[in-house]
This record gives sequence, C-alpha cells and structure tokens, in this order.
Amino acid sequence: MAGEHAELQRQGAKAAARGEHALTNPMLEAANQPDATGESSRTWSDRRDAWSRGHLAQQTDVPRLVEPAFASTFREPAQDQALFGVTRVLTFNGSISLTAASGFFFERDGRLYLITSRHVLFDAATGHAPDRIEIEVHTDAQDLTRIGTLSALLYRQGKAEWIQAQDSGGPVDVAALALEPSAMPDGALVRAFTAADLPEPSFGVEVGDRLVIPGFPLGFFDTLHHLPVVRQASVASAYGVRFQGAGYFLTDARMHRGCSGSPVLAIARDWGATGQRWRLLGIHASRMDMANRDSQLDESLGLNCAWYADVLMVLTEEPPQGRPSDLNPGFA
Repeated sequence: MAGEHAELQRQGAKAAARGEHALTNPMLEAANQPDATGESSRTWSDRRDAWSRGHLAQQTDVPRLVEPAFASTFREPAQDQALFGVTRVLTFNGSISLTAASGFFFERDGRLYLITSRHVLFDAATGHAPDRIEIEVHTDAQDLTRIGTLSALLYRQGKAEWIQAQDSGGPVDVAALALEPSAMPDGALVRAFTAADLPEPSFGVEVGDRLVIPGFPLGFFDTLHHLPVVRQASVASAYGVRFQGAGYFLTDARMHRGCSGSPVLAIARDWGATGQRWRLLGIHASRMDMANRDSQLDESLGLNCAWYADVLMVLTEEPPQGRPSDLNPGFA
C-alpha cells in the first residue's frame, strides 16, 4: 500500500509540473470511486490524498520566477469562473417560489447576460411559467459570505425579455437574459465567460475527455459562502457531431435537478501560461434516459444533454432594433 501511495504522489507531482489543476486528480473520476470499485471509502480517500499531497508539494517547490501565471490564478479563487461565473437561478410567480436551477454569466461587447436552460424560464410541457427570477452575486472578494440579490422580470408588456433560438433540429434549450448593469448589486463580483472562452478549432475534444460541471444539484451548495459544487463528467458522444440531429452532445455524469443551465467546462491545456483556465464547451440541460427502462431492474443511463456553447454567439448578437425578444416572436 505504501508503494502505491508513493506512486500516486509521484503522479500528482508530475500533473502539477505540467500545469494541470488539482481537480484532475484521477481518484475523483467516477470509475475510481468506491461505488465503482467496491473498495472502502477510507481506501479511496487515502489514495486521493496521496495524489493531492504530491500535487501540492510540486506547487510549493516551483521556483517563484516561473510561477506567477499559475500561482495568481490558483491562489485567488475569486478569479475562477467555475465558482464566480456561476449563480443560482430562483424562479417565481409573483411572490411564490417555484424552482431553483443554475446559470452563468456571459459577457459580449460590454453587454452582460445570464445564460440558463430555456425550460428554466418557460416550459409549456409542465406548465412552468415564472414571471421573474432572482440570482445571487458576491459583493466582497475577501468575505465570501457577503452577497447581493438581483431580481429580474421575465416579461415586459406581455413579451418575453429573454432570447432563445432554434436550428434545423428544432428549439434549442438555452436562453439568454440581458442584465442591466445599473441593476446589479453594489460591488458585484462577476467573473463572466466570454467568446474567448469558447473552444477554438484547434482545441481537440475527444470521447472520454474529462469535464467539470459547476452548479446547484437539488439546490445543494455551500450555503455559507454561496458557492456552487462541481461535478466530474466526461464526453460521452462524438464532440462536434449533433447527437441524433440535435444541437447537443452527451456527457457522462451523475447529475440532478437544479443543474439545468450549468456550464460544461474542459480544462484548458495551456491555462498555466494564458491564465484562461476553462474552455466553455456547452450548457447542461437535462438527463438522457430510455422510455422503455424498467425502473425496478435497470439503473438510469447516467447520460446528459449538453447544448453546444457556440449557440451563445447567436443568442448574444446585438439586436438591430427593439428589445431582444423581438427577434424571436411567438416562442414565449
């Protein structure tokens, strides 16, 4: 066992030397966790901690002259988009609370948007039709317990305020809601994603590649510091191919209600040099399941739909005139 732990420490140190994030610890992968291996939680945690010790030791040993780009991002969590670019989305009908979901901020040409799943804002199939939402943002980088709340109306004069799209496969389950900067809480700490975070053509994504999905599963989160939790995931279908003709790909992850609207992120291979940790690959929308699954005999597939993030460039185009909702009449 000692030899195994020593090897894990060496692997962790090598990963840190390559500039890989602590979340790349292989023991965090679903295939290596107790539910999959049948081993005890103690055995698993010892292995996880061995890798982490090696990773941390390598960071400590890196000379300061070659460290700044990596250290500045790692030691300043308030800069991390996976934590401070993601927010809870609470829906209401008047004063009646309806649902809790996830969303994230996207900035383009000086305009700030909240991105979430369209069905969070309107879902005809279930009769879900809130008239406003509330989101939370941090207001102090040093004291993460301090937050502000922004309330935004979803309709104005009977027209939807959010923007949505459709393509050759039908409606896209992603929506963008423009946020007024003047309505943001004083000192709002927002680390929005931008077009620069979308994957460039040279950014290869392969089946099985590791992903992370920050969000609020079943409304669960760090209630003291108001931070999301992060799910490990992997690419489960050919990236770049429209799964069954729709504008999404599949992820393999244990997801729950409340995560709709979460960003689906891959770790940028060169983030230690560029300071851009993440590539925004998609928007998590829903779980994928089989209609003929026997709930008594079969487990759920554990697969999920993630809409390709390039739809954000369509949703956030500056409208030629009128409000954004004028571009998609009849959808709401």
